[in-house]
Amino acid sequence: MNMQATLAWPFFEPRHRDLLRQADAWLEARPAWTAPQSRAEMDEQCRRLVAGMGQAGLLAHAVPDPFDASARIDTRAVCLLRDRLAQHGALFDFAFAMQGLGSAAIALDGTPAQRQRYLAPARAGRRIAAFALSEAQAGSDVGALSCAARQDGDAYVLDGEKTWISNGGIADHYVVFARDPRSAGAKGISAFIVDADTPGLEIAERIDVLSPHPLATLKFTACRVAGGQSLGEPGQGFKLAMRTLDIFRTSVGAAALGFSRRALQEATQHALQREMFGKTLADFQLTQARLSQMATQTDASALLVYRAAWARDAGQGSSRDAAMAKLAATEHAQQVVDAALQMHGGLGVRTGHIIEQLYRDVRALRIYEGATEVQHLIIGRDLLREARERSAPAAALPSTPGPNRATPNQERA
Repeated sequence: MNMQATLAWPFFEPRHRDLLRQADAWLEARPAWTAPQSRAEMDEQCRRLVAGMGQAGLLAHAVPDPFDASARIDTRAVCLLRDRLAQHGALFDFAFAMQGLGSAAIALDGTPAQRQRYLAPARAGRRIAAFALSEAQAGSDVGALSCAARQDGDAYVLDGEKTWISNGGIADHYVVFARDPRSAGAKGISAFIVDADTPGLEIAERIDVLSPHPLATLKFTACRVAGGQSLGEPGQGFKLAMRTLDIFRTSVGAAALGFSRRALQEATQHALQREMFGKTLADFQLTQARLSQMATQTDASALLVYRAAWARDAGQGSSRDAAMAKLAATEHAQQVVDAALQMHGGLGVRTGHIIEQLYRDVRALRIYEGATEVQHLIIGRDLLREARERSAPAAALPSTPGPNRATPNQERA
């Protein structure tokens, strides 16, 4: 099912159809993304994309209005854009999504001054944002982070490292999560806005990965951050980080959905054109069955993603909805892309081919913003919590009958 057909579902409003037309018009003027030949080229591509999306008004859907503290992210809009941008190229999706993730914590808990200083230029594409949470020993286990924030008068001094930071090396500011060194676990974690040129902050390493995008390890050495750069309430950083990730977790599924759509499109066209044994690949029942499976997985992902997005926008969303959407869409996308590559044969593993690119692009989505295994835990625990709540009233009944209640034997009689 293409995106126009998806938009006919009751999850959407006319403004969402207008948004897709706006995105399509912007993308038509830009060639599909190909892997950069150098890190410098990649960085420059990312900067241009952020600037272009800002000028086109697309970033207004990822970065809330800085002058409206009540402004909320339209999750359906974010998902539609990630879905469409991912079909065009992985870096398009990356540039859009990371601008939103790096701004969301400021939108949630920033002061009016912080919102105006950082959100306005990020929304316009003039300033690149980043979200610095992960550490070498604290990925899925956020409570294990060790980057320290020691209060010193009216300021804070940060020491430690952050790694796997998207936009690391090109960001103008980072939302950094660090803990009071006297605390343990999730307690004592606070958030800070750290400008990239702050003394004591350095890019310790640029990290190269399967799907090229700006990524780095940050090192903080006696990095002094003014008290006015602290974000939200002290010690509440863990909750802020989780609230931020909850906003964008469903949209990771949308990006995976975009990769699935593109892989299915490429596989279908290839099957119609590839001649084999006097027929086309599409004439074989095995090919038809495989395409059927790919299409079903893609549509199932779309239903879960846009149900979760609609529910969140309607104030009915849950962590389980988002977890199911991300889990299904990313796992399905991996399978759909792999099937498309198999169908392309040797062509599918040729460097620079669209299917080879998709194969590299899709893999990380099963890891970041909550690995597949973490999503299973979220879903399973929520199901068990509901089951316990349903059984609680029965468990609370008295073990002996009350004055107006018959014993089990009397009831059977």
